[in-house]
Amino acid sequence: MTQSSPPAPRILIAIPVFNEERSVERVLSAVTHYASQFGGEILVIDDGSTDSTPSLLAKHPVEVIRHGKNRGYGRAMRDMLEWADFRGYDWVISMDCDEQHEPASLPMFAAAAAQGDADIVSGSRYIDESLPGDPAPEDRRRINAILTKELNERLSLGITDAFCGYKAYRAAPCAALTLDANGYEFPMQFWVQARASGLRVRELSVRRIYVDMTRTFGGGLDEPERRLMTYRETMHHEIRSCARRLPVRAMDGLRE
Repeated sequence: MTQSSPPAPRILIAIPVFNEERSVERVLSAVTHYASQFGGEILVIDDGSTDSTPSLLAKHPVEVIRHGKNRGYGRAMRDMLEWADFRGYDWVISMDCDEQHEPASLPMFAAAAAQGDADIVSGSRYIDESLPGDPAPEDRRRINAILTKELNERLSLGITDAFCGYKAYRAAPCAALTLDANGYEFPMQFWVQARASGLRVRELSVRRIYVDMTRTFGGGLDEPERRLMTYRETMHHEIRSCARRLPVRAMDGLRE
């Protein structure tokens, strides 16, 4: 008697967009192609676009969550996780719409998710420096390196890229986290809560691509030192909130 293979995981691909009229149709066409290789379905979170993005989305067979106004990257991520869990998906893969995440990598994320040895498959632009790629803007790489190192030292995460948005999340445990960050500080809150909840992490190498060097963070975060301070404050606040479920050294040096 032969054993039947476990069913393939049900996977949602979630793409947050904000005024992406220049790239959204190319990205969705490519994502649709690669998603068909593993039965992935597509959700777009339109975070209050004011250009032609909404009308362009209507041309594609994708689900859309539309925010009436811009609510921030973190809010889009939270909506993505809640939608995926509520709709019964096993995994959700997040990727950007600015052509800095290659749709061709989607089958690799789906395969890594199907292995079942992780709850988060996190893209890393730095784990394999032999891959062809673009140089990161100096301030972004520096801030990423500083905060990745601090997360690893405090939480024993062992990651190499704390800010890559190309990720696969096991839907149920990630949606169960008590996330409330709305902006680009979201990864700092997410990593702390993921560690406190015992979620398993593995990294997947992805190419480092920078298409539009003029894109901004908004909300005063374009000034690098303020951005670093904001992200670190979010991390430290979350460590204090989760202290009982974290390694003792997570609190080292934190001010009360």
